[in-house]
Amino acid sequence: VQLQASGGGLVQAGGSLRLSCAASGSIFRFNVMGWYRQGPEKQRELVATITSSGGTNYADSVKGRFTISRDNAKNTAYLQMNSLKPEDTAVYYCNIAYVGMQPYWGQGTLVTVSS
Repeated sequence: VQLQASGGGLVQAGGSLRLSCAASGSIFRFNVMGWYRQGPEKQRELVATITSSGGTNYADSVKGRFTISRDNAKNTAYLQMNSLKPEDTAVYYCNIAYVGMQPYWGQGTLVTVSS
């Protein structure tokens, strides 16, 4: 399984970005795709996850600002990020997880929010 994340960039505070994560290879039908981030000198943390049936989960810090979605036909997950803050600056990673297996990770895409 390979994951390709894209859509990062430089944006001013209050702006928006949309990240995409395309999965390829042997994709099982029932899975969870997620976005995580790692800021400067911080540990990697959960941002949001979405199951193959559409169930979502968000970190408290992004609730109401970020929306995760997916297109199962394209094996792609999206992260719409609105009202961005400087503290959202991080490398954003996507993954895909199956029950009882280690998740697969993408290479990360950098999001920089200027104040």
